[in-house]
Amino acid sequence: MEFTTGGRLEVRITPVDVGKRVSVRQLTDEAPPGSKFTDTVGVLTSWDAGVLSITPRSGVSVRIPESALVAGKTVPPAPARRRGPSATFPELARTMARAWQPAESEQLGDWQLRAAAGFTRRANSVLPLGDPGRPLDEALDQVTAWYAERGLPARLQLSSGAEATQETLAAALEGRGWTREVSTRVLTGALAPLGDPARPLEETVDRVTLSRSCDTSWLNRYQRFSAPDPAILKVLSSGPSTWFASVPGSDGVPVAIGRGVTDGRWAGFMAVEVDPAARRQGLATAVMTALARRALDEGASAAWLQVEENNGGAGALYEGMGFRTHHRYHYYRPHIPTA
Repeated sequence: MEFTTGGRLEVRITPVDVGKRVSVRQLTDEAPPGSKFTDTVGVLTSWDAGVLSITPRSGVSVRIPESALVAGKTVPPAPARRRGPSATFPELARTMARAWQPAESEQLGDWQLRAAAGFTRRANSVLPLGDPGRPLDEALDQVTAWYAERGLPARLQLSSGAEATQETLAAALEGRGWTREVSTRVLTGALAPLGDPARPLEETVDRVTLSRSCDTSWLNRYQRFSAPDPAILKVLSSGPSTWFASVPGSDGVPVAIGRGVTDGRWAGFMAVEVDPAARRQGLATAVMTALARRALDEGASAAWLQVEENNGGAGALYEGMGFRTHHRYHYYRPHIPTA
C-alpha cells in the first residue's frame, strides 16, 4: 500500500475521520524480522486520549498509540467480492434474518429485538440495522429491560468486514463495558455448482428426502436444544420457502440432516449435521445438493451459510464447495462481573 507523497511518509487522517475506512502504518516491536512497521486496514472507530482504535475485517479492534503512527490515509470501502454473487451487507443481513425468525419480536427504531425462549443466539438478540430512534444509552437500557422481562441476557448481533457494517457501534458498546463472546463467518457462493456435484455422489443424493416440516426423527438428529419448546419449531419453520432434508438411518434417526430456505435469488443453508459415525461419506454434500436443486427449481441463483469462526472443519468443507467469506458477525452482551 502506498503512503508517500514526494517520497515522504504522511499521516493524512485526523479524528474527524472516525467512522471511515483507513489504512495506517505504525512503528511496532511486533513487526516481522527486518521491518519496523506494521500496517492495519479497517474502520477507524475512535481516536481518544492519543489512541486510535481500528477494527479490521476480523472484528477484533486494534489500538494504536498516536505517537506510533507514521502514516495513514482514508481508503474506499472494502471492494466487492470478485467471485460468486455480489451482495450488500443490508440485503444479506435482512435475507438471513427472514430465514431464522424469532418467536417474538419488537421494533426499537430500526433495531429488531428478537426472542425465542433462549433457542440460539440469533433468535435471541438484537439486530440493529439502523438508528434506534433515541440516544444509545437509553436504547441499551430498553434492550436490557426487554430481555430481562423474558429471563434472557441482553445481546446485540453486530457485523464487521463489509461496507455499512457496524464496527462503530461495536466500539461504542466496548466503551460501555460490553464484551464480545462469539464470532461467525457469513459465506456466499454461486448456487448452481452445489446442485451439480461429482457423479459418484448421485447415489447418495438419491437417498436424501425433502419435507416442508421437521418431524421428531429430524429433531433427534438436530439436538441443538435441551428441552422441547414451541418457540423452537416456530423458529425452524420460519422463512419464505423452507425445506428440511434427511438421509434415513437404520435406527429411525437420520444419519444426516439439513435445512434450506429459498428467498428470492438467495438460498440459505442451515442445520447441516451428520452422525459422527457416518462422516467423510459425502452425506453433508449430498444434503446440500438436494436442497440446492430444490432452491434452483424455485428460482434462486446465490447461496449463503454461516459457520462459527472456530469451526475449521466445516469452514474448509464449505470453502471447498466454492463459498467465500462475505463478512463476519459477533455477539455482544453487557459485562458480567466475576465474584
